[in-house]
Amino acid sequence: MADPQTYKPLPGSIPTQPGVYRFWDDKDRIIYVGKALSLRQRVSSYFQSPLQLHPRTYSMVHTAVRVDWVVVASETEALSLEYTWIKEFSPRFNVRFRDDKSYPYLAITLNEEFPRVTVMRGDRRRGVKYFGPYPHAWAIRETVDLLLRVFPMRSCAPGVFRDAQRTGRACLLGYIDRCAAPCTGRVTPAEHREIVNHFAQYMSGDGQRFIDLLTSEMSQASNAQDYERAARLRDQVNTLVAALERNALVFADRGSFDILGFAFDEVQSAVALFHIRDGRIRGQRGFVVDQVEDVSQAEMIEKLLMQVYGAKSEDLPAEILVPQSPSNLAAMEVLFSELRGSQVRIKVPQRGSKAKFQETADHNAADVLRVQTMKRSTDLTARSEALRQIQEALSLSSTPYRIECIDISNVSGTNIVGSLVVFEDALALKRDYRSYGIRGDYGTDDTASVREVVSRRFTNLTTGLDIPDLLLVDGGQPQVAAAAQALRDLELAVPVAGLAKRLEEVWLPNSNFPLILPRTSEALFLLQRIRDEAHRSAIGFHRKKRSKAMLVSALDAVPGLGPVRRRRLMQTFGDVRRVQAATLDEIAALPGFGMALAEQVRKALDAST
Repeated sequence: MADPQTYKPLPGSIPTQPGVYRFWDDKDRIIYVGKALSLRQRVSSYFQSPLQLHPRTYSMVHTAVRVDWVVVASETEALSLEYTWIKEFSPRFNVRFRDDKSYPYLAITLNEEFPRVTVMRGDRRRGVKYFGPYPHAWAIRETVDLLLRVFPMRSCAPGVFRDAQRTGRACLLGYIDRCAAPCTGRVTPAEHREIVNHFAQYMSGDGQRFIDLLTSEMSQASNAQDYERAARLRDQVNTLVAALERNALVFADRGSFDILGFAFDEVQSAVALFHIRDGRIRGQRGFVVDQVEDVSQAEMIEKLLMQVYGAKSEDLPAEILVPQSPSNLAAMEVLFSELRGSQVRIKVPQRGSKAKFQETADHNAADVLRVQTMKRSTDLTARSEALRQIQEALSLSSTPYRIECIDISNVSGTNIVGSLVVFEDALALKRDYRSYGIRGDYGTDDTASVREVVSRRFTNLTTGLDIPDLLLVDGGQPQVAAAAQALRDLELAVPVAGLAKRLEEVWLPNSNFPLILPRTSEALFLLQRIRDEAHRSAIGFHRKKRSKAMLVSALDAVPGLGPVRRRRLMQTFGDVRRVQAATLDEIAALPGFGMALAEQVRKALDAST
């Protein structure tokens, strides 16, 4: 591991202008790219005391062996150059972008003499206009099949087109008027190009204009008693209306913009992108991003926007809606406006239908993140790799097949509870979960509560629970030390580790420094999932216990409600929420109760909440 002081730039050698900097490793690979409004201020911050650095930053600067930079004229240029270098070099310590799947697009090959409409996936090609993405290729084909009845542009493969040119005979689509047959000279290149332009304009959200235009022509043909043409125009109008109605109208003002929803956890981010054109959803996609850098949500949104739009000017709408303003908002708007050739605004919707749909987009992003998490947790290879990485990182003598995790929950030192969750083969084993009401009066001292839970868990080993291969605690060095001491008191040799939530570092007993696992490692992902499950379990038990305490307290003053009736009420309903949700008849029906007492109970509970 390199010492950053060996390659620290000389004082005053770093310029104060905006620019982009790069850190390199000993194999001459770029491992991190960043931008700065002031290069001197930003680059110098990496060479401060190691105790002041974030663990991920500490790992990066100790992996690097040199740093260089390039001065640019403005923050906007810095943003553009940073994006270019990240795309070119894929530095390991930068945010890693990856789609959750390959989405199909409706594509029009404008770079050909006779453009065709087709389905395309993968990298964008120059001179091809894309629409979408669509969730399924069949959805594109159904849309194209409808629109070719009105805009009969070419849709055949190059080989079919060349054969038709050679023989002078149109294919089936030409005979049924689903293609204007430019291969046989039925229309000129200019005439076919006009059909293509109309198809593209319709797909760009200009559908209602064509419907209105054809409706007007239909009326004129009917008034001129040209009923055959009027019937053809009527069919075309019906076709366009049917194609338009395939996409739900979500905005009455028929606006055109993009809405991006975001969801974040400690190791990944997810994005749900909706393309709204003419008030309708014209495309939708979801993708996930591995979080390697230590960045805020505003910085993450900036990076994700750059990934989505940084090199795709044809995708840029005039308005982009996000739940939170990205960092460097003004510079991003300038850069995107230059790419698009007209003004682009990035906004946070505050009210109305756009704000409501922003919530929908955020919910979709959360679902993308949830699905991705489930994929990783159920993947046998990923689970095996996670356990192998944990064994290696913690220097365990065997694979930690069974991992137990302890979490403590309290509010200002009251109703303290502990939870124990169990994972075997990286999967939750809920039948072995345990909950503990803390008996000692420790206040907010979590370490004492940890000692009590560990002691109670391992004192009686005839409870049906196996000895774990690893005991994980939610916390840092103090909590780990408390758990390790409790095990020593019981003369048990169980490996212990702690996962501290603030920086996601792993602590081991008798260690002054934490382990920093790679942010995208399967090991860290599994440890976080186990820790979060223990936290969820503890919170749920704490709420239940607090609710029961509230129920007992609220019922103490009810006349005629003695200990037996209070116990019966708690055994039947369990907590305040369920009692309040019960009807008076349900309460009155309990043995020893009646309507009068039921009304007194309801009155006492309503007064206490």
